Amino acid sequence: GMGMTEKQGGSDVRTNTTTATPTGEPGVYTLRGHKWFTSAPMSDVFLVLAQAPGGLSCFLVPRVLPDGSRNTFRIQRLKDKLGNRSNASSEPEFDRTVAWLVGPEGRGVKTIIEMVNCTRLDCVMSSATLMRKTLVEAGHHARHRSTFGARLFEQPLMRNVLADLALESEAATTLTLRLAGAADRAVRGDAGEHAFRRIATAVGKYWVTKRGPAFTAEALECLGGNGYVEDSGMPRHYREAPLLSIWEGSGNVNALDVLRALGREPGAADALFAELALAGGADARLDSAVAALRSELPRADQLSARRLVERMALALQASLLVRHAPRPVADAFCATRLAGDWGHSFGTLPPGTNLDAILERALPDHG
Repeated sequence: GMGMTEKQGGSDVRTNTTTATPTGEPGVYTLRGHKWFTSAPMSDVFLVLAQAPGGLSCFLVPRVLPDGSRNTFRIQRLKDKLGNRSNASSEPEFDRTVAWLVGPEGRGVKTIIEMVNCTRLDCVMSSATLMRKTLVEAGHHARHRSTFGARLFEQPLMRNVLADLALESEAATTLTLRLAGAADRAVRGDAGEHAFRRIATAVGKYWVTKRGPAFTAEALECLGGNGYVEDSGMPRHYREAPLLSIWEGSGNVNALDVLRALGREPGAADALFAELALAGGADARLDSAVAALRSELPRADQLSARRLVERMALALQASLLVRHAPRPVADAFCATRLAGDWGHSFGTLPPGTNLDAILERALPDHG
């Protein structure tokens, strides 16, 4: 589990008041304080931020000490959450709680960010998975539901909705797999992949998880009233979706992290554009989007951060689809998400879109 935020600061963890006092034994401290959100309180160990004499530091807190006795970890309450109820969140209190320093004193955020990066990737992955699951369930319902004299799946308007959802799902999945590959290769020492991972994970976390709630709502609506009933499973999916954009930093936190990467790590921007260049010349709409993105970077500031990150995400997804997806998928994505031939909700793909090819790829008919 992980305990970072406190009630007085939230994402501003540097205002944490939980203290860490050295015991005299090398690397061993005792913690005193309270955490507002500590994930997975059923875990055996926790990474916790606390104020040591040298500043905010990262500590390993075991539930059971080496001698077999229980460490002090008093759960004040479990959070009454919108969703994700089977994965508890808690408010623990530390009182002379034994902890081991992880990394140097005063470098707690830098130390724990390695776990945060992994969990951010988990959020992107979970959101993409949830999109795929709700799409398949909506497609299954449409294939077996008859209305107005035909299967719902055969109705043009429903096909537009499902194909639009399929584009979003494939783009999210493809980006997730690229981020996962970057994480693996970065661990093995690939400097270019490390730089790409640094910026692209924050971009993906911002965009894919933010698309999840709207996507899930549309998939639920494909079932009509049946989707609003708990028995369908869709309400649970819908409650789960917003968590993934909040966990490990809300949209603003991740957008600001992208700005931080651009400002402090010049190689991050170079790595992003190197990735986009792999699809250079393959689609004029993508080339135009990349050129606009490059011209926008020098003017990047906090006010425009969300807009910038959104454009990064769409260009990155389009680049991956152009390189790895069938032409009808990549063409429809570029036409709608980059060239603007699209409405403001799912199901607004333009005339001429190859719906048959998109749907056959995403929801093949197995009988």
